[in-house]
Amino acid sequence: MISAMRWCALAMALLVSSACSSLFPTGGTTSGATKATRDAAADYAALPLDDPTDFEDAMRGRLSFESEVVVRDADGRVVWDTTAYAFTEDEKAPGSVNPSLWRQARLNGIHGLFEVTDGVYQVRGYDLSNMTIIEGERGRIVVDPLTAKETAGAAYRLVERTLGARPITAVIFTHSHIDHFGGIEGVISQEEIAERNVRVIAPAGFLEEATSENVIAGITMRRRADLMYGRRLPRGVRGHVDSGLGKGPAFGTVGLAVPTEVVGATPTEMTIDGVRFVFQYTPESEAPAEFTFYLPEKKAFCGAEVVSHTMHNLYTLRGAKVRDALRWSGYIDEAIVMFGSEAEVMFASHHWPTWGNARIVDYLEKQRDTYKYIHDQTMRLASSGHTPREIAEQLELPESLAPSFANRGYYGTVRHNAKAVYQWYFGWYDGNPANLDPLPPEESGAKYVAAMGGADAVLGRARDAYDAGEYRWAASLLDHLVFAGQAGGDAEELLARTYEQLGYAAESGPWRDVYLSGAYELRNGEPGGGTGLASAIQLLRHTPMERFFDAFATRLDGPGAAGVDLAVNFVFTDIDESYRLWIQNSVLHHRRTAPDPEADVTIRITRDLMLRLITGDAGTREMLFSNEVEIDGELAALRRFFGLLETPDENFAIVRP
Repeated sequence: MISAMRWCALAMALLVSSACSSLFPTGGTTSGATKATRDAAADYAALPLDDPTDFEDAMRGRLSFESEVVVRDADGRVVWDTTAYAFTEDEKAPGSVNPSLWRQARLNGIHGLFEVTDGVYQVRGYDLSNMTIIEGERGRIVVDPLTAKETAGAAYRLVERTLGARPITAVIFTHSHIDHFGGIEGVISQEEIAERNVRVIAPAGFLEEATSENVIAGITMRRRADLMYGRRLPRGVRGHVDSGLGKGPAFGTVGLAVPTEVVGATPTEMTIDGVRFVFQYTPESEAPAEFTFYLPEKKAFCGAEVVSHTMHNLYTLRGAKVRDALRWSGYIDEAIVMFGSEAEVMFASHHWPTWGNARIVDYLEKQRDTYKYIHDQTMRLASSGHTPREIAEQLELPESLAPSFANRGYYGTVRHNAKAVYQWYFGWYDGNPANLDPLPPEESGAKYVAAMGGADAVLGRARDAYDAGEYRWAASLLDHLVFAGQAGGDAEELLARTYEQLGYAAESGPWRDVYLSGAYELRNGEPGGGTGLASAIQLLRHTPMERFFDAFATRLDGPGAAGVDLAVNFVFTDIDESYRLWIQNSVLHHRRTAPDPEADVTIRITRDLMLRLITGDAGTREMLFSNEVEIDGELAALRRFFGLLETPDENFAIVRP
């Protein structure tokens, strides 16, 4: 049973955690903005920061709002708190926040229930994403019910208080990212969906993508997301301000509803509760499974997350598959052809709507051309031999695109999106032989420090660079010193201060959070604790068992498994599924099949108990005495099998060796 305990620990680490120990942490000394950082803000003076158009659009049609939105889970833990961002009410940006990002943060702080057009409403500011409500003949159609049960429930209660109660007749998931489906249980239960035959409509491939995206890469992605979203940062002018796409993700209870209908072609027309929809299928754009839709009678276009009031990510800093810029741009052009001649209002899964046909077409054309410009110019420069870093350094949007706030790098940036285009076509290698097999950071750091005259000399040069406002160079010098293992407290503190200045200057919310989180961890260390998956049990119930076994295979100690030849049967007694897992050539394979009588050991367990073990809802003692588990065969083989599966380090170091 020791081996079973190890199995439980492994299983609990398979998915990205949807919980955090503290929504608004504190701690760590921070430094203010230097003169060089404040002077850098002058570069944004040419932007029309005082243009009120976006603020007018963001406030237009507001029907109701709560002055303070504090949402808690069943245990009283804060899931969402708008009061934590009260500091952004000041119109003038502080020196420690890029003035363009400050403007975006203030816009994203506007919350409430809004009328988009007749019969179409949105709740904004209750999560990273928006919930859209479309009034039908018999009830309401809910589009994208947010990330968490708690925030979705709070948002829908605002809808019912303002518009009155009506039954939900359909649910639409525009795409497969969790902030657009995870809150489903907050608006309608699984039982009610089944009992009333509520339609659940999603793009083709939605269920597979929604349940599998983070399983194999989950540990690494979650840890990197800590930095990208500033999860450990205090909210304030020297901490987390905004994510660019919204204030930030909600960390609550997540669920999923299985689609009853899928859209896999353009155009697909449906009438849903008396409302006519025309769907545009846009896979492999912002999400692997996604669609937009148009409401002809309302002349309203929902752009899902294909378009937003920010440049989006072709590559996301938490780590994900690179997105196809050319295909993304093509979908926007297709939407212009299909809907651009008549649309009078456009709304999306994030941010605020745009009204007026001419403005909508201009907005779509600029978003289309932003992604295509980055794509085309990256490839033009690559064809002349420029490497990703060289391309990122020189590529800028033209004056016809750059001043548009919807094209600014609040979430994605020109620099990391250009590198994404290069990666899409050419991969990680830039063609320079020196970069084919470079030394790892610790070894190269030690050699750089030695070559520059030792730790004191490097620290001195870094201080000079910091004082001169050359923060990127200072960060490079100090990073070598830290990874050489020769950095004392002064060096790490100087690197933290350097990261802070880079963060304060960043227009991108994720760039700011990455830099400031790096500073935080240099001062406070890596996070503690483990995953909290109990809040994701509804999502896990829809995850195929194959995905868990795929993750098992990525935990196998390959060198330790050299010469090992053993097989294990997993039999899930409550769902009538069985799998054979076997190790061959230091690789763990799995196959859905009848139990192999020649296997070394067989584990019979209910899927429900396995999920409760994964989430921590059931402990080892319950498993030991449960009639839901039987183990037949050689216990020594079972111990050996689980002994070869490593338990990942969920809180691995990033800014230090």
